[in-house]
Amino acid sequence: MKPTNETDVIEFHLMEVTNDPKLKSLMFILFLSIYLVTVLGNLLIILAIITDSNLHTPMYFFLSNLSFTDICLSTTTIPKMLLNMKEQNQSITYTGCLTQVYFALAFPNLENFLLAVMAYDRYIAICHPLRYTVIMNPRFCGLLILLSLLISILNALIHSLMVLRLSFCPDPEIPLFFCEIAQVIKIACSDTLINSILIYLAASIYGCVPPSGIIFSYTQIASSILRVPSVGGKYKAFSTCGSHLSAVSLFYGTGVGVYISSVFTHSSRKMAVASVIYNMVTPMLNPFIYSLRNRDMKGALRKIIGSVPSFQ
Repeated sequence: MKPTNETDVIEFHLMEVTNDPKLKSLMFILFLSIYLVTVLGNLLIILAIITDSNLHTPMYFFLSNLSFTDICLSTTTIPKMLLNMKEQNQSITYTGCLTQVYFALAFPNLENFLLAVMAYDRYIAICHPLRYTVIMNPRFCGLLILLSLLISILNALIHSLMVLRLSFCPDPEIPLFFCEIAQVIKIACSDTLINSILIYLAASIYGCVPPSGIIFSYTQIASSILRVPSVGGKYKAFSTCGSHLSAVSLFYGTGVGVYISSVFTHSSRKMAVASVIYNMVTPMLNPFIYSLRNRDMKGALRKIIGSVPSFQ
């Protein structure tokens, strides 16, 4: 079949969640609930940080950006999935697919860098406490966020623009519930060597540099904590890292799970489910991780909830 590059008329077909009408209704309710919990939970985190002056510190500044990123990441995929399930139509326009590809690259990469920045913040706080306010000043924190954002945007933009050069056969089918760069490239009818090289290059960089920064930071943190003489001091120092370590484990754990499923399973549905978990579970659980394990955050959230008038 002759390829076509008439991308303005192409529609991609996404994988259907299920063919069972009853199960589809249940999945719709489940995905909608996950999305609402994700948005509400992360908005509460952002609101608590903005309204409580005790949380106007670099650590919570980075956390508010992480929460905003989680909202955007969920919004990239879940609303379209819900719309397709409601309309019983699995198609997505070429423009819509390319938009999903862009944001599905930008926001996970941004979260990757934010976790590394937060690890660096904890490293400075524990290993260099006397210089913390000097090093982690507002200008430097803003530059770290801006640099993370620019790198993520540039990476997503390059990959998205490279998709524009590809041609696709009529009625292309993507074996996922949303448009993901690797799967879009696989179904192209033109040469994808350059695209594949860029993907592997980017994966190598983003899969090594931020995690290496996190490992280095926590190696130094662990070394510093072990030198603390009292058990109480060690626990206090380590407790400030507990929430971040949980978020890091969740983010990279689900990411590794998606990679393993793509390498060792031949079932496109299992791979699709793993990708959905990666894009849904992490943004939903992060607010719980940071609120349940953080005394200051719990206090700020109680103030917000307590200030909401009750209607009797």
